[in-house]
Amino acid sequence: MVRQLAQAACAAVVALATAGVLVVGTPAGAQAAGASQQPDGWKANLVVAEAPDLNPDPHILEINIDARVAPFEYAPGKKVNAWTYNGGIPGPTIRLKAGDRLIAHFTNHLPQATTIHWHGLRVPIQMDGVPGISQPEVAPGGSFTYDFVVPDAGLFWYHPHVASAAQVGFGLYGALLVDDPNEHIGVDDELVLVLSDLSIDDNGGIEAPDSGGPAGMVFGREGNYVFVNGRTLPKLPVRSGAPQRWRIVNAAKSRFFKLYMEGQPFTIIGRDGGLQEYAEKAESVVIATGERVDLLVTPTGAAKSEIVLRSLLFNRGYGSVEFRSDEDLIALRFSDLPPVTAALPDVRRAIAPLDLAQATPVTVKMTLAQTTEGFEYGISGVAFAKDKPITAQLNETQVWTIVNTTKWSHPFHLHGFFFQVLDDKGQPVHPIAWKDTVNVPLEQTLKVAVKFDDRAGSWMYHCHILDHADGGLMGWLELGTPPTSAHPHHHTP
Repeated sequence: MVRQLAQAACAAVVALATAGVLVVGTPAGAQAAGASQQPDGWKANLVVAEAPDLNPDPHILEINIDARVAPFEYAPGKKVNAWTYNGGIPGPTIRLKAGDRLIAHFTNHLPQATTIHWHGLRVPIQMDGVPGISQPEVAPGGSFTYDFVVPDAGLFWYHPHVASAAQVGFGLYGALLVDDPNEHIGVDDELVLVLSDLSIDDNGGIEAPDSGGPAGMVFGREGNYVFVNGRTLPKLPVRSGAPQRWRIVNAAKSRFFKLYMEGQPFTIIGRDGGLQEYAEKAESVVIATGERVDLLVTPTGAAKSEIVLRSLLFNRGYGSVEFRSDEDLIALRFSDLPPVTAALPDVRRAIAPLDLAQATPVTVKMTLAQTTEGFEYGISGVAFAKDKPITAQLNETQVWTIVNTTKWSHPFHLHGFFFQVLDDKGQPVHPIAWKDTVNVPLEQTLKVAVKFDDRAGSWMYHCHILDHADGGLMGWLELGTPPTSAHPHHHTP
């Protein structure tokens, strides 16, 4: 019955997803489809294996995912027992096409219960991976089959939603890329980049998830080792002038990444929910935890010279820039192949602004309070605010005003739905992009508009600095169902 409900709900969502129109111009001189312009083996140091397909149907991807403890080399010659999907960090890349069906047979061989949440995917509530709401926790030695249709093209990711700060911090995350068969960008040299970090203690083990006590929770714990696809400062051979497409997800539990390559601008063509309205140039790109970005880059330089993709310091609140330094992410080394000169494609997507004429206003206030036990985040002063959910009717449109009263930024994530970010006048921010995670800067206010569909259920929203979510900064949306306090409080989001 759950599987039938999942497939029926997703069929309706797919119909909504295909309503958008892609308009992509490809300039003369762009590479032919499938023809790489890079040096042979150029991305070997950054490849993450894809999950093997067990099903011969071309429109069904059937895979096994096993959560287990396995050795992970966090620095040359240094290993630690980490929590992994299928033995690797990140977990296997899951790649399929919009409208395809994913069947994921999940087995838990960890010493703790867990689930899988499919971050950003508009799945049925039964497949959302939230314990006590979407499904029971998968106990050690247990299993669960996730079965749904993927309606939207874009880069998404998967991670646990039990003790999520600890489990993501231990290594449980992976990328999920959904291709649009009708999308023709004109740049086929593509990388999927999973940014993350890991905290190693003085004894060479993974640092305890409660390190620093309440103060560590309030700030959000960052690792002391930073990775791209599980590697520390990997080398990337490139050809000068040859464009690349970088699909990037920030899978760290607290760290923001501010990407920068000196003299090498980025072209942003998409965000969380696929391509955006039109491309925009940027000298640097900030990716908050949980966010994704789709970039075109054209590295240029002399043969055998090197440039470095860095993450610059970014102020997300007290402690995030003081006495700290930038992080080197990828070393790009130019080959001696002849340089290429070609204009980037003009990438556009028709996205209509949501009709807000009858939209219901909603206020979400993010708070931080001192308690007898330390500190506690909350929604309007209520930690884990299940008993005071936001309510919405099926197919209703709402405008959420998210007020951050704290001295730390909070990447706001809504499960199961995309939204559009609005300016202070209530108009869509251009270029319009579909988002499921957006940073709300410290002591500032942000507005978003969301149109719900007919997937009734209890949907979580929370800060995606996962220590903040564990510290109480989460709430619930009751869509198409009456508010209830029947759900037990789960302090392990």
